[in-house]
Amino acid sequence: MQDELKELIEQSKQSLKKTEEKIENLSEDFSQEVHEFWNGLKSRLLKINEKLIDASIQLENKSELQAHLSMMEARDRVEKIKKSAEEFTYKLSKKAQHELDVAVLQAHLAKMESDDRWQEAQKEFSLKYQESKIQAQKLSQSALKEINEIFLKLTSLF
Repeated sequence: MQDELKELIEQSKQSLKKTEEKIENLSEDFSQEVHEFWNGLKSRLLKINEKLIDASIQLENKSELQAHLSMMEARDRVEKIKKSAEEFTYKLSKKAQHELDVAVLQAHLAKMESDDRWQEAQKEFSLKYQESKIQAQKLSQSALKEINEIFLKLTSLF
């Protein structure tokens, strides 16, 4: 199970990297406002990548609870920016400036919500983990697959 989780983490990190590279290549044409949004989104993607790296390290150190917590936090962060990121990449492909401005506002709101809700979710997950280690492993595996699928979908929009 750990090898499969490690592989899923690596796939998610690679998908995230490809998405970021594709958007970065288009960033020369961004307005100042869109550049600011992209920089904010990029910092959130960096935090997701850090959580994936942390999960991988924790698995290596046999700290399964911390690894699962990191994977779930990464998934939660992706879920919170998913809609805004999808809209952002769609608008980039269509180069519709007005619609990009709407995506900027939505992403900002999603970030604010994510920060508040993660603290509560982490406590709840810790309790659930104690109840069922197998369920936590399956949740982590599912979360990593979702992360990978989301980034593959974002990459395919280009």
